[in-house]
Amino acid sequence: MTDFYGNITWWGFSPALDLQETGFHEMCSKLSCAAPEELNILVVGAGDCRHILKTVARSYRHIKRKLNFYIIETALELYARDILMMMIALEQQQNMGLQDKVELFLELYGNSLVRQQSSQYVQRMVDELIRMVTDFDYMKKKLPFLDLTQLKYKERDFLESIFKLWRNKDKKAIFDISKCWDLRLRQLLGVRYDSRLNVFDWDYNMELIERGGSIVYVGQYKNWRNTGVAFQIREGTYDVPNITLASLMVFKMEGDRFPRRGYWGDMIVSPYITFGIETEEKSFYKKQNNQHTKTAEDITEFNILSLFYELANKKQYHLPEQTKSKVEVPKNSATLTEINEEEEELENQEMKAKSDTDRSVKDLSIEESKLAAADMKGKEELFILTDNNAKESEDQNFSHSKSASDDHEWLPLDEVKVIFLPLSSTTELVKKKKYSKLFNVVFFSNSTVHNLKPELNEIFADKCSLILESALFMLDIKKDNVKEFVKKVSGFATAAGCKPLETCDDLQDSYLKFYFER
Repeated sequence: MTDFYGNITWWGFSPALDLQETGFHEMCSKLSCAAPEELNILVVGAGDCRHILKTVARSYRHIKRKLNFYIIETALELYARDILMMMIALEQQQNMGLQDKVELFLELYGNSLVRQQSSQYVQRMVDELIRMVTDFDYMKKKLPFLDLTQLKYKERDFLESIFKLWRNKDKKAIFDISKCWDLRLRQLLGVRYDSRLNVFDWDYNMELIERGGSIVYVGQYKNWRNTGVAFQIREGTYDVPNITLASLMVFKMEGDRFPRRGYWGDMIVSPYITFGIETEEKSFYKKQNNQHTKTAEDITEFNILSLFYELANKKQYHLPEQTKSKVEVPKNSATLTEINEEEEELENQEMKAKSDTDRSVKDLSIEESKLAAADMKGKEELFILTDNNAKESEDQNFSHSKSASDDHEWLPLDEVKVIFLPLSSTTELVKKKKYSKLFNVVFFSNSTVHNLKPELNEIFADKCSLILESALFMLDIKKDNVKEFVKKVSGFATAAGCKPLETCDDLQDSYLKFYFER
């Protein structure tokens, strides 16, 4: 089926970077070279827009220059999410307050279930998204920094299909993410499912803490592992499936292929790593009785709020002094009574969950037998085939709910361009002259670094920084294998003519930094 990481990376497995500060400026200092007036940045397999947001939000801290981001992912659902997340980040104050924007972003970013109002926001924006994807002139008017012109026609069509899926009002009917989550937990844990809280506790104490994730509060981590809900900043009811986390996976059985919509992303690392373990505000690292007084959720909220503030105001956000000195018990901190109640509740839910799962498996078998007769070629056709019920439901339920009006405006991004390239096209770039010696900064995730071939240095600028994501937070990979991974990817970089920018600590550093000089 899949492992704990799934087949799609909804969020990264390393902290967000300012790609001007990290790697590039360090390289310029080492080589004593002048920085160019225009920076071309290739981001491969990041899984989200965290590096884009942080780099753009902090661009005012550096010499003013044009920033061009070239994005390559392995799934169009990630492009759809990137666009939505950037739209939220750029909402103007008159449309949405800063705190509301932060909460909306985090819910859609890392929660399996969201509040009704968060789902309604996606509903309102869908028509706007569809119009932009199908009318590039309209996109240029609304979000001129986005560029989808490099995508293939079928990729644009598939992107439109994803947004149409999001438009469906009855999210649970087409994507019951809680059931999907539980089914995958059962499949992945097997006989350990009944003692899953102990499994989560082991992963936390023996792996996450050992790799620098102690700021992640154990109660929040275990709750996310069990339910998929990471951020509950505001009190409310989180009961609507996060449709932006829906994707397709194709199963092969006896020569036939079966598409299945579900949750096929990470179920072990958590969305806390990207924005929740590193911050400029050192007061978040304070301890009392050897326990952190703040959590990764607190840091994530502060970091996102800071980035959004910097995007809007071009100056740094500072935490109020009274907030710095305030000591709090971590949210969701459990007493012994609450722990016992949690265990009892899980036991009470067990029979119901088992019954629901049995019915789900039966329903899946019936549906698969129907799909087996279909001649399916390519994921685009699979999406259309499995989306028939959703479209019928959409026709019945969707009655032109209030959408973003034509006068809805977003914050402008001067001197910034985000260009989405065709899926998995990294190795094709060397065949196109326009990419020759283009990129000043190149980033590879740990799942795409195998594409770093020696000939790829043809697209590196004469002086280029290379950043490779390590396997530090891949929690089920043994520490010895993490070290081997560092050694292996270092070999890839060396073969491409790159040299280490600094020494990498195998069990401490999230990234490996190199530079290329022609």
